[in-house]
Parts: sequence; structure tokens; C-alpha cells
Amino acid sequence: MKITEVRIGTISVPLRVPFKTALRTVSSVEDVIVEIHTDTGEVGYGEAPPTGVITGDTTGSIIGAIKDHISRNIIGRDVDDFEDVIQLVQKSIVKNTSAKAAVDMALWDLYGKLYLIPVYKLLGGARKQIITDITISVNEPDEMARDAMDAIRRGFDCLKVKVGDDPSNDVARLKAVRDAVGTDVCIRIDANQAWTPKEAVRILNQMQEKDLMIEFVEQPVKAHDLDGMKYVTQRSYVPVLADESVFSPEDALKIMQMRAADLVNIKLMKCGGLYNALKIVSAAEIYGVECMIGCMLEAKISVNAAVELACAKKIITKVDLDGPVLCSEDPIIGGALFEEKVITVSDEPGLGIKGIEEGRLIYL
Repeated sequence: MKITEVRIGTISVPLRVPFKTALRTVSSVEDVIVEIHTDTGEVGYGEAPPTGVITGDTTGSIIGAIKDHISRNIIGRDVDDFEDVIQLVQKSIVKNTSAKAAVDMALWDLYGKLYLIPVYKLLGGARKQIITDITISVNEPDEMARDAMDAIRRGFDCLKVKVGDDPSNDVARLKAVRDAVGTDVCIRIDANQAWTPKEAVRILNQMQEKDLMIEFVEQPVKAHDLDGMKYVTQRSYVPVLADESVFSPEDALKIMQMRAADLVNIKLMKCGGLYNALKIVSAAEIYGVECMIGCMLEAKISVNAAVELACAKKIITKVDLDGPVLCSEDPIIGGALFEEKVITVSDEPGLGIKGIEEGRLIYL
């Protein structure tokens, strides 16, 4: 199975409601789609969202990295030479992790199709179903409480609540959400780097003193401030999950060695795809650090690849793969089945993606 062509397009999928964090506001998913074509007729699918405020990757940079660097190195190569081809993707250009992730998942898709095995079974096959949380965007307390209740009515029992754009209001936000949903619902929070270390400890401890029962806090301080994150981890009642601080296996390993966080978030767009995500998983297994599998704000193809990893490895105990259920429609044919909080992985070969609805993909 030789690679003959790499095709690139864009897709737009509207969200049910605007997605708001301390870093950005988004009303639709605007992603780059990759199709890797082969001489056997099989096509591998990948996807990458432009999240410049987090990864530094824009639509133009993703397209340029794939078209001008990565595709040149893999066209003509045999998918069965998988280790060599997948390493070529990583070596083609520095950084540009979203572009690498899109091509990486398309190659895994083809490798599974070559040997007629789903990617999750290829990687370990730990389970067929996972349960995701759903994100509650940062707004005024009353609106967040209403959004939380809407999520509960949809069947979700774990909420990831965005905080941080106004630290003085964060405790009130969480209290409004907790009062609305009761004590049986899991609440985890995401500050998206918004607090200083001392501010984080003060706010988190206030939340616990008010019995808000926070499962963990995601990235309370700036991504580069590992000492600050360790300060919070050592002094907060609330466990800390490293997210934006983890862009590579080396980052994850350093955090684990420093004990700078209690948990580590794996996002394919930050680490460059499944190949590097597996290295983070291996380090986590060695250090006994549980992982979350997360996504940016992505449509189904790239989230589907993350589902394959989550269903393969038991060290991934937390799931934040709500991208598709935040969208108002799903133009992707095949792949995992997203039924609100329950995600069931496909048993079709590769990623199980069959294609994209006609007219939705704009080729470049």
C-alpha cells in the first residue's frame, strides 16, 4: 500500500452554543482535513483545528506544513514501512504539532486498514466504551448554572467548567453550578493558565471550603511555570491536571519527575499525534500517573483518533472528548458513535472513518 497523494481541505461545523474560555470564544469548528490516498484505493483521514492561542498553529500554517514539508517526505512511501514513515512526519518540520497530528492519525488509519484491524485493538484494546464529560463555557454564574442543567438533562453526569477570565467571580460561578446540579454530579474545572500560583491556591481552597467538591483543576497557572504548578499541587486541596504544559513526551516526563502535577492531559494536537501520545502513556504507566485524554475544539475525525487511544489504554482514566457533542451536526461518516456522554469505538479497520458528507469538504 503506497502513498500516492495527500489532499487537503477545510470543513466548517457550527456549535450548539458559543464556546468560551479564558483564552478565546468560538462559534464554529473550522478544521483542516487531510486525506492520504494510496495505490490500493484506500484513503486515510486526519484532521487538525487551528488553535493559534494554544498551539500557535493557524489554518495557513497547518496547510503549509503539510503541503510544503510533510507530504513531500511521505508520498511514494509504503504504509507497511510504518515506523519509518511515521518518524518522517515528526522530522519533516519542527513544532507544527497540529499538522503532524493530522497526518499521523491518517497514517494510523491506513495501517489499520492494511491489516484489517481497528486502531484501538492495534494499540491495546482495553475497552470498547468510554464516558466523556461536557464543557460548560465561562459566563456569568446564572448562565453557567443554566448551561449545566441543560447538560444534565442531556444525560451528562460530569461537567468540565471553564473559569479564569475573572478570578474574583470564579468561586461564585462554581457555587452557582454546584447549587444547580446537586452533589451527585462530578465537577472538574479548567482555568486555562489564568491564575498566579498563590491566586490559584487561594481560589481552589476557597472552593473546597465551600464544599464545592471539585474533582481536579486543569492548568491553573501559565504553561511554562512548572515550579508554580508544583507550588499549587503541593498546597491545594484540589488535585492538579497539567494541560498546556504538556506538548511533548519530554514535557510530560519532566512534570512526572518533578511531581509538578497529579495528572497529565494528553492532546493529540499538542503532542503531534498518536505516535508521541503513546510515549506519554508509557511514561505515565511507569510513574503511575493517571492521564486524561482531551481535545481542543475539534470535529469527529480527530476526536475519533483520541477515542481509539482512550479505548486502548487503561492508564487513561479521565475523558474530555466532547467536541462532536458540542457541534450542532456531524458531517463525518463512520467512526466512533457519540451518544451524549457515552462514546463507543468502531470495530471497523483503522479509524473506521468512511468519508465526509458530499459538499461539506472544500478542497484546497
